[in-house]
Amino acid sequence: MSPKKTQTEDNRLDQIVAAARRDRESREKTYRERALKMFPWICARCGREFTGKKLRELTVHHRDHNHDNNPPDGSNWELLCIYCHDNEHTRHLDEQWHDTAPPGDEQKSSSTHRPFAGLEALLKGKK
Repeated sequence: MSPKKTQTEDNRLDQIVAAARRDRESREKTYRERALKMFPWICARCGREFTGKKLRELTVHHRDHNHDNNPPDGSNWELLCIYCHDNEHTRHLDEQWHDTAPPGDEQKSSSTHRPFAGLEALLKGKK
């Protein structure tokens, strides 16, 4: 391969990467602005409130982890602080790695045992 061809390919690749980054930043800016107008400026996990310069620490989390799924009603978004957002994505990666739901997310089975079922009748007999 000639050096000229490599430079041309590198330039083309750089242009593609730069365009992809601009598109992503533009898309993120749009849904972030919409989410900040729709939702209170409070982290949905830890409940911390954000105002002023600290507002930049409040991020938009996509519940289904698909950054292209941006419905106009915001149903796929939640505002999370940068710490809770990082934790959420770490939990998602752990779940994929271990192929299980994280602790606390699994479905609880309902119990059929009723330990106090006959208590009222027993207490009535004590009077």
